[in-house]
Amino acid sequence: MDALSTRVREAKNNKEVVSIAYVGNIVDVWEKFEQEGIFVELGSDQTSLHNPWAGGYYPVGQSFEESNRMMAEEPELFHEKVQATLRRHAAAVNAHSARGTYFFDYGNAFLLEASRAGAEIMANNGIDFKYPSYVQDILGPMCFDYGFGPFRWVCASGNPEDLQKTDAIACQVLEEMMLRSPEEIQQQMADNIQWIKGAQQNKLVVGSQARILYADAEGRMLIAEAFNKAIERGDIGPIILGRDHHDVSGTDSPYRETSNIYDGSRFTADMAIQNVIGDSFRGATWVSIHNGGGVGWGEVINGGFGMLLDGTTEADRRLKMMLHWDVNNGIARRSWARNEGAVFAIKRAMEVEPRLKVTSQWFRLICK
Repeated sequence: MDALSTRVREAKNNKEVVSIAYVGNIVDVWEKFEQEGIFVELGSDQTSLHNPWAGGYYPVGQSFEESNRMMAEEPELFHEKVQATLRRHAAAVNAHSARGTYFFDYGNAFLLEASRAGAEIMANNGIDFKYPSYVQDILGPMCFDYGFGPFRWVCASGNPEDLQKTDAIACQVLEEMMLRSPEEIQQQMADNIQWIKGAQQNKLVVGSQARILYADAEGRMLIAEAFNKAIERGDIGPIILGRDHHDVSGTDSPYRETSNIYDGSRFTADMAIQNVIGDSFRGATWVSIHNGGGVGWGEVINGGFGMLLDGTTEADRRLKMMLHWDVNNGIARRSWARNEGAVFAIKRAMEVEPRLKVTSQWFRLICK
């Protein structure tokens, strides 16, 4: 721990861009940095507290082996130790926050479980947490509200050359789109172009020849259309489209994906169900509805899909119908909550596709 503190001070003093890993308990790190006066500008937590009693979170002050034994043989004591650690964890974060640290919750139930353990993490109203999830302050306003989310594709051939070709196709599509994109989404477009250009260099493939790329509804449709044409020409093999559940419209999760929806509806699960049903008859090859998804059973409903592109005219028709709905379903929901980015995005979507009708009477002034 002393070596970690020394190395971190050195990196901060030298303004190094470096990642430092510490194998141990994060509570020890937070507390040590507080004692040493090491200022943390930005802090978060991605501990797997959606599974706190079976290995997702370990008590401070005891070994990994002892924790595993206690988990199996003394589950009630393990439960107590975890909750005591959560209270210490939250207290350490509060101490850093008081010094100016910006802390946000990733959404893997740290704040939720800390509140259940009696930690001091509730806002003054006794309802909200004192710290935001990163979807509330970062990803929601920057990406989800504008329709940007993790679009995926898998090269069914398993051929790395196909993946390389699809990267180039996607990059070309985004670069052409950026030339005519409105100012509101120029930064998102630039970030995604930079990402796809570096994908091969950064060797992000593990197993399947697959890629993930943030894109909005238009981007997803144009990229998929270009893939389908390349398949028709014989340039690449079949492609399977999908997306992460951590997206614009496929997931109802009040502590993460829908945490920046403030009209009171974030605790409902209607969007994921509507998403799956709408995808199913608009052309998805398969759909799924499931629970859990990184924030805990009973805390989220996820809707997913898969779509096979085989180079046919029918596939082209299906991809345009389904991908348009899959994204704009969520933008509509966010616009009804008066999220400014979503109001902008759904108004733009209706201009692009006149058949899309989203009720907007009560936020007409915002639209104007």
